Amino acid sequence: MIKSKALRHVIVFDFEENVFDDALTTASIILCANDNLTDSAQFRNVESLQDLSTIDALISDYPNFSATKQTYPFSDLNPEIKWKAYYRKQNGLKFKNLVPFSTYAKVVRGIATGSNEYFTFNIFRAKEFLIKEQYLLPCIRSARDAKTAFFTTQDFEVLKNNDKSIFLFNAQKSNDTHVLSYIRKGENEEVNKKFLTANRTPWYSLENRQPAPIWVSVFNRTGLRFIRNEANISNLTSYHCIYPKQTNLFFEIDIDLLFAYLLTNTAKQIFEDNSGQYGNGLQKFEPNDLNKGMMVDSGLLDRHTQKAILGLYKEYRTLILNNQNGDDKIDKILIDKYSEKKHYT
Repeated sequence: MIKSKALRHVIVFDFEENVFDDALTTASIILCANDNLTDSAQFRNVESLQDLSTIDALISDYPNFSATKQTYPFSDLNPEIKWKAYYRKQNGLKFKNLVPFSTYAKVVRGIATGSNEYFTFNIFRAKEFLIKEQYLLPCIRSARDAKTAFFTTQDFEVLKNNDKSIFLFNAQKSNDTHVLSYIRKGENEEVNKKFLTANRTPWYSLENRQPAPIWVSVFNRTGLRFIRNEANISNLTSYHCIYPKQTNLFFEIDIDLLFAYLLTNTAKQIFEDNSGQYGNGLQKFEPNDLNKGMMVDSGLLDRHTQKAILGLYKEYRTLILNNQNGDDKIDKILIDKYSEKKHYT
């Protein structure tokens, strides 16, 4: 649409209700014209169904645009970024010294089994098929099973004792008769012919995904949820995996310092700029939405400030594990260090 210069208006339904039944994705109306009357496109937010009447005015006034900051020449439109940057104020503008999140970490999706019904186990199911625990990989299946920002070994044991599905069938190279019997069961049920399993060798092998020290929710309505995986278990696709990077030969990211940042409203606000927007206020983040999202450059923090943040982080962790509420003291440090004063209120 940019190359053809046919794009004229993008009208986004920017309110928390579904426009079309059974469709959660953000709805929009795109107006195009096959002429050379303008070299610009205009973005507009429709905040209620009543505002749809403004579309008639846009059509009748064409090729003139109403006065708005949301009108851009085609040369200014970047198809590589989320176009919400053109119709919604960006939170990142309130902060300075931002870098891509991929500078300090890599985000990948969780393990996709191809058939959760077949591959996931609880203790009862393991006993039913006589599958020993050595052939089961500890794994969180549902985002609901991690209730706080810290998932501990004790949390895992509680889920296990409550017979939650927190194991994955992990039997590659096993000669155990019961394991082999369960593999034949999968083949009889044609689990091996499903889309993902049919492309794996052997079909019942799991994706090679090391437990991530940090998880992040895929869908949310109240802001991103980051979980510190202290139990060191794997996760399915209800969470993405976050792996801190070693930025050079001599510097490795402090996981607790990174997680302390991710817990803040500052981090969540900046990431929101790169989210996918759905109806009913639902947000979705693909791994690359986060990899390409921005964060404050924590490498600019001096040792004293880092130590202060880690101290507050430890206090926060203690409060959460004792079922108490944390506070925003780390946010205050970040705002003082990184806020663009003219934007921040």
